[in-house]
Amino acid sequence: MIKAKSITKSFGSLQVLKGIDFCVSQGEVVSIMGASGAGKSTFLQILGTLMRPDAGSLLIDGKDALALKGDRLSAFRARRIGFVFQAHHLLPEFTALENVMIPALIAGEKDGSAREKAAALLAEVGLAERVSHKPSQLSGGEQQRVAIARALVNNPAVLYADEPSGNLDSATKQEIHKLFFDMRERHGQTIVIVTHDPDLAALCDRSLMMRDGRFE
Repeated sequence: MIKAKSITKSFGSLQVLKGIDFCVSQGEVVSIMGASGAGKSTFLQILGTLMRPDAGSLLIDGKDALALKGDRLSAFRARRIGFVFQAHHLLPEFTALENVMIPALIAGEKDGSAREKAAALLAEVGLAERVSHKPSQLSGGEQQRVAIARALVNNPAVLYADEPSGNLDSATKQEIHKLFFDMRERHGQTIVIVTHDPDLAALCDRSLMMRDGRFE
């Protein structure tokens, strides 16, 4: 599902990624761990087509992701990739339902269909009674559940998560961790998670350690 080869990235004179090879099978959940500054988030942004590497190749769901540009890249990202970040990035003026609908509407889904999909996903993540609440009316764990539903609304092939439980208390973390694997079982996504949390990494099918821009 994901195949990256010889990925390098520098910022000025600092080489952050030093020729990384990375392969993930369909439906696999892989965690990437490492100290701050190891290059984890930079690599995840490249895998998510949010940043271009200086060199290397990247295939996602059989597509040469680095060959896509402009509207073609935006359309591919919208339909085939989902993102969950530590900061939920929910739009405060919209309800939970509206926040989940937005990516579907951007991808060209009709309002009624987008609303139906969003409501179904919010029910799946345990928020059927909270669809009309705005982010300020939701707990941190509930906001992250909305973010996960939003990431899945276009049924992407790949889901990327960057410290998805980093701001949550221990009990809520466990709930969010379980939710990722529940959603994998229901929807079949391939999931790559950057985390400092050893408990989350232990749940994954594989865990890789990054140090100084390389996998150990």
